[in-house]
Amino acid sequence: MASKENQVPTANRAPRKRPNECAQGVPVAKKRVVLGEVTNISSNASHLSGVGKTQKLKPKSVSKKTGNEENLELSVSPGSEEPHKLGYASSIYQHLHSLEVEAKRRPLSNYMEKVQKDINPVMRAILVDWLVEVAEEFKLISDTLYLTVNYIDRYLSTHNLIRNKLQLLGVSCMLVASKYEEITPPHVEDFCYITDNTYTKEEVMHMERDVLRFLDFELGNPTTKTFLRIFSRAAQEKPMFSNLQFDFLCHYLTELSLLDYGCVRYIPSMVAASAIFLARLTVQPKLHPWTQAVQQHTGYRPYELKECILRLHNLQLRSETSSRAVHQKYMDHKAEETSPVIMELGVIFLCCAGKISIMASFFKLGKSMSMLSRSRRTT
Repeated sequence: MASKENQVPTANRAPRKRPNECAQGVPVAKKRVVLGEVTNISSNASHLSGVGKTQKLKPKSVSKKTGNEENLELSVSPGSEEPHKLGYASSIYQHLHSLEVEAKRRPLSNYMEKVQKDINPVMRAILVDWLVEVAEEFKLISDTLYLTVNYIDRYLSTHNLIRNKLQLLGVSCMLVASKYEEITPPHVEDFCYITDNTYTKEEVMHMERDVLRFLDFELGNPTTKTFLRIFSRAAQEKPMFSNLQFDFLCHYLTELSLLDYGCVRYIPSMVAASAIFLARLTVQPKLHPWTQAVQQHTGYRPYELKECILRLHNLQLRSETSSRAVHQKYMDHKAEETSPVIMELGVIFLCCAGKISIMASFFKLGKSMSMLSRSRRTT
C-alpha cells in the first residue's frame, strides 16, 4: 500500500517525486485549523502540543505515492555495484560542501537576537512543527520540508517580521519549495485553505514574490537530507547494522533538528554526520559509533561533532513534548502502510533513547581516528 516518503524510509533507493494527481483519485484528508495566534504562546516548549488540531481538509494537489517513492537515495561508496561512478562521488561532495558554507546560503546563527524583535525560537518551533503536518497532508517529499525551513531561516536572518505574518512566511516558503521539488505542487488556494483562509491568495502570492526576490531565484540548496543520503551508505557497510533500523532513526533525528533553533548554527553536513553517529550508537551501543570509513566519507572526526551530537541527543530525549508532529509521525504509521518491524523499532528508539550512553572517550583525538582532517565551520 502507498506510504509517505517523508515519514519512514524502508529501503536504499532514490525517492521519487509525487505522481501526477490526475493519475489517481484525490483522497479526502483532514483539515487542520489555522496555526493560530502565537502571541499568547508562552516560552514553554510543552505548549507545542496545542498546535495543529485537525479538521477535514480537501487539498487540491494531494496525490498518493507509490511504494518506491519512499526509498532512500544513497551515494556511491566502496563496494558499490557501480564502480565507474566512484570518481565523481568526491567531486560531488566537495561541490555540495562549498555550497553549504556560502554566506548567502546560510542563515545567521543568532538572527533571533540580532534581527527579530517580535518572534522567538518557540514561535519558530511551533511553525515548523505545524509545517511538518502540512507536508504530511499534501504528501510532500521530505526534501521540500527541509528546503522550506532553510528558506524560512534565511529570510528571517534579514527581515524583521511581526508574529502574525510568521505563518504567512511559512506557507509561502513551502509553496516555493514545493514548486522546486514536487512534480505536482499544491496550489496557492490549498495553502490558503490549510490556514483556514487566514491569508488571501493575493497575500500568499505577494509573500512568495518577496521570498523569490530575496533568494534571487536561486532555489536549490544542499540540506541535511542531501548529506544524509551521501553518508548513509558508508555507515551501513557492516552487516550488523540493519538498513531499516538505521534509516528510521537517522531521518527521525534530522527532522527533530529542523524544529530546534539551536541547530541553525550547524551546517547541514555536520547535522547529518551527527545523526549518523547517534543512530549507530543507538543501534549498536556496545560498538564505537565512528569508523575510519565513515570518517573518510564525512570528513569529520568525532570531537568535531561533539556539540552537535549532544544537542541531537537532547532533542531525542525530549521529542515527545517538544516536537509533537515529528514524534507522532514516526509513531502512528498504520500497520498496512508500514512493516510491523519498523513499528516495533520505532517504539524502542523513541521510548528508550535515554538508555544509551555517550562516553567522553568517543570524542578524544586518537591515532585511529585522526587519519583525515578537514577544516569545518559551524556558521
